[in-house]
Amino acid sequence: YLYDATTGKLKNQITKGNWMVTQLLRVDEKKRELYFLADGKEPGNPYFTHFYKTGFDGKNFKSLTPETGNHRITLSPSGSYFVDDYSQPDVPDVMVLRNMTGKVIATLEKSDVSRLKATGWQPPKPITVKAHDGKTDLYGLMFTPTHFDATKKYPVIVYIYPGPQGGSVGSWSFIPTRGDDEALAELGFVVVEIEGTSNPLRSKSYQDMNYGNMAENTLSDQVTGVCELAQEFNYLDTNRVGIWGHSGGGFATARAMFTYPEFFKVGISESGNHDNREYEDDWGERYIGLLTYSNGVSNYESQANQNYAKNLKGKLLLAHGMMDDNVPPYNTLLVVEALEKANKDYDLVIFPNSHHGYGSYSFYMMRRRWDYFVKNLLGVQPPKEFEIKYAPDPRNTVK
Repeated sequence: YLYDATTGKLKNQITKGNWMVTQLLRVDEKKRELYFLADGKEPGNPYFTHFYKTGFDGKNFKSLTPETGNHRITLSPSGSYFVDDYSQPDVPDVMVLRNMTGKVIATLEKSDVSRLKATGWQPPKPITVKAHDGKTDLYGLMFTPTHFDATKKYPVIVYIYPGPQGGSVGSWSFIPTRGDDEALAELGFVVVEIEGTSNPLRSKSYQDMNYGNMAENTLSDQVTGVCELAQEFNYLDTNRVGIWGHSGGGFATARAMFTYPEFFKVGISESGNHDNREYEDDWGERYIGLLTYSNGVSNYESQANQNYAKNLKGKLLLAHGMMDDNVPPYNTLLVVEALEKANKDYDLVIFPNSHHGYGSYSFYMMRRRWDYFVKNLLGVQPPKEFEIKYAPDPRNTVK
């Protein structure tokens, strides 16, 4: 919108439509033009960011980055050019120099992933499924092992970060490795990331789909999404589904195990904010609302994980750093106590001197994660105390 800065009066609306402006990068006052990033205007994946320009009056609107993909923009100091680095999760980066009309002046770089492919690496598969409402399109990624055999049945691991301030996929640009998704797939799983309802970069109505009920927060989307994928890809074994996540993903993982105990057989909940009365108000109040009561029970109480721990049927591993200054560790201890009260078996990993992330113990947690899924979901005994090490760069090997 354009306002008169002296009176505060609205002069005109500049952009409109079913898409989202995400960042204003440049204002050319002389030419009265705006240059900005937006998502969801082009057909296909609504998470791909493009670069646009338009006049203050909303006229002469133009996309400066027409290629399909996620575009990362760097403006020149003069404002006359910009570097456009674009890619897709399964399509490596191309970097070009453009002028401010969008014309390509020079191709600067093209990613060469031949050495990566020579190792057997393969990119994740972009997926689209319907949300729990049966209407809304959801987008995500699916990872399969390099020794993949479509005639076999593979256990499924759902990686979840529920939002609404983030999402499971993270960047929609090309990334050679996403956490340990590829490593888990290589152990004999199919790993799925689905951007569920209420995650950002779509629309206000989309982000509000789970407002006030963050305990639900995309979980039904994950269940219906995996089931839909299994109809398309019959190598997915919906009788062996696991789930894991960290922080908000830890909260969602434990809730998934308690709410869908017949569907999720194995879960790993790391550093979860299980009771949002025991976490930052800027997360809880923003997405759940103010504390309210109905029949003597608060809306926060009804969404606290410890109240549903008695429903656990599968295998659950909890983890927390005892020096966590983001999500206090007693969030996990509330769930531990509830499980013990309900006479439920569980597993627990404690990091005495770690904060919200586990720092130098991250590899230990990763190894425990691999072991837990391999043993309890794949049904194979993992090697005892496998040590994760950095592989040497072959380019540095002296011949």
